[in-house]
Amino acid sequence: MIPYILAILIIVVVARSIVIVPQAHAFVVERFGIFDSVWNAGFHFKIPFITRIAKRVSLKEQVVDFPPQPVITRDNVTMQIDTVVFFQVTDPKLYSYGVERPISAIENLTATTLRNIIGDMELDHTLTSRDTINSQITTLLDEATDRWGIKVNRVELKNIIPPAEIQDAMEKQMKAERQRRESILRAEGEKRSQILVAEGEKESAILRAQAEKESAILRADAVKEQKIREAEGEALAIMTVQKAMADSIELLNKAAPTNQVLTLKSLEALGKVADGQSTKIIIPSEIQNLSGLVTSVQELVKE
Repeated sequence: MIPYILAILIIVVVARSIVIVPQAHAFVVERFGIFDSVWNAGFHFKIPFITRIAKRVSLKEQVVDFPPQPVITRDNVTMQIDTVVFFQVTDPKLYSYGVERPISAIENLTATTLRNIIGDMELDHTLTSRDTINSQITTLLDEATDRWGIKVNRVELKNIIPPAEIQDAMEKQMKAERQRRESILRAEGEKRSQILVAEGEKESAILRAQAEKESAILRADAVKEQKIREAEGEALAIMTVQKAMADSIELLNKAAPTNQVLTLKSLEALGKVADGQSTKIIIPSEIQNLSGLVTSVQELVKE
């Protein structure tokens, strides 16, 4: 019975002596209450009743949000400022033995450093120099926490809360600034609109002038084309008349007309002339003798 009990106890002790350190962690080990070593991630064996794990330390970057702290500017304005500190443990031994309650130590050091920095600045400068303040606090805290095995990566001012009366004045100033910017933008918009309207009217006038010019050119081309066609028609008509007269003369020549026929044609021509608008008629000498004209007509009818 006793051997079984001893075997079980041995198994339990051995099992409890096997230690596995997780990734991004470190264990501070003591032997007989004195620092012995730092175990990093992996498998480790602890000697029962001799060594013990004094502290388990996370090596990840940690974020601590500290409550608002009252600070006074150089022009005697009290503000409430809360900070966010990003830090990381770089030396587990110093972190375990360098300071009691490291987070509380960082908080107090942050408040003290913040008061020193803000105390040298006026209110307006404080409100517009957030990045500068962050950089200064980060540098000072990082130097102060090296002996604690802590590296401060970044410090951010989360909120800067001035007194209520100053907040009201700032809101009024911001409102006036917004109204001024709105007026400027409205004026610029109206000016831009007027410019666009003027450009549109100018473009429209140019287009109308171009349209009128093209229309006038087209009308002139149409009149020109009409006159050309009329002239071509008149020329064609003259050519047709001339050709008809030439054909008529040629036919008369081929027919060998007598003097009576020629006299009759002359009479027909005289009648056409008389029907015209001429006020003077020249009668050929051959037909001035009316009796001779009648005789010629009678002979022509007989034939």
